[in-house]
Amino acid sequence: MRKFLILFSIIYIFFSCNNVSNKKTSENNVNDSLNLVRYAENFKIYPYHSGYKLVINDLNPSIENIFYVFNKEVKIPEEIANEQIIRTPIESAIAFSSTQWSVFQKLGEMDKVKGALESNYSRNEELLRLVSEGKIKDVGTSTSVNTEKVIHLQADLILYTPYPTVDYSHLKELCNSMMIPFPDYLESHPLGRAEWMKVVGLLCGKEKETTKWFDNVEERYNILSELCSKVKDKPTIFSDLPFENQWYVPGGDSYIAKIFSDAGGDYIWKDNKSTGSLHIDAESVLLKAQNADYWRVINSYDSPFTYEGLAKENDLYPLFKAFKEKNLLVCNVRECGYFEQSQYEPDILLADFIYHFHPELLVGEWKDFAPKYFKVLE
Repeated sequence: MRKFLILFSIIYIFFSCNNVSNKKTSENNVNDSLNLVRYAENFKIYPYHSGYKLVINDLNPSIENIFYVFNKEVKIPEEIANEQIIRTPIESAIAFSSTQWSVFQKLGEMDKVKGALESNYSRNEELLRLVSEGKIKDVGTSTSVNTEKVIHLQADLILYTPYPTVDYSHLKELCNSMMIPFPDYLESHPLGRAEWMKVVGLLCGKEKETTKWFDNVEERYNILSELCSKVKDKPTIFSDLPFENQWYVPGGDSYIAKIFSDAGGDYIWKDNKSTGSLHIDAESVLLKAQNADYWRVINSYDSPFTYEGLAKENDLYPLFKAFKEKNLLVCNVRECGYFEQSQYEPDILLADFIYHFHPELLVGEWKDFAPKYFKVLE
């Protein structure tokens, strides 16, 4: 009998300890199925105790950067005391990309931005004013960050864009700032890119405001794409200009290809499954896109952008149907905040192309819509 009791006690203790361990694991991961991110593939937000667990992929999707985000008044759970903890709202940040500081601006939190890269390329009046007043420091370029300036700013966080050819490891070693990757450009769905606003909203302690902002963008985008989902007459379109006889065209599963499709357009390279760019020689582009109805171009020229100037630049351009019929859809980044704003306005960007492809579909609140980013080159 005594042996039986001893055996029973051992079995009971074993299963009890196992249940406690399983219970603790379950409690710590109870919200891992409640990802608050709906479209983006390179970050996740989970409710965690009285805060959030923020998971961000680096360039390698298998590498995850995990941060725990809590309001300053919340006590940190003991089990994550040695993890990367972010207290919100943050006091200061350095933004390496315009798609980062533009969210701070939208939320009325530009006073938190202490540094930015390549401000000389911006046309944003507030940013330029803050830089001229010394309230925001220009800390260099994406390929040449001024390490001394970054160290001097002593910001809480550095939001950086990870690129395959750029190494920021020295900043991690030299700065006390927490480094947060921001690979928003890797998202192929327009709403996935827009959803990165939630990361900045979380850092500013304005997750509710940012969620409301995103929900509105999502609703408007989906309504517009639904309007175009049943169109049968889809104009063909191709994109961009060659560089040194190589045409870098968006892949068929890329961000801009999705915009074209949702706007009721027929993208020339839609069958390609790349989410990045394709390198194609100019003659091959001519063979495939010569009869396309529209030609989408990003213009950052210093000189006037005209059909006459383009014809002198390259003998192939006048051979395209879109050129002959003057159907170039051009975005002049020197006149609008395309790189700063359009990512968070995919509904407006979508409406731009619907305006050109199927203007009759823009009714109701869109009835008097005028393109913001892409306009026909006259």
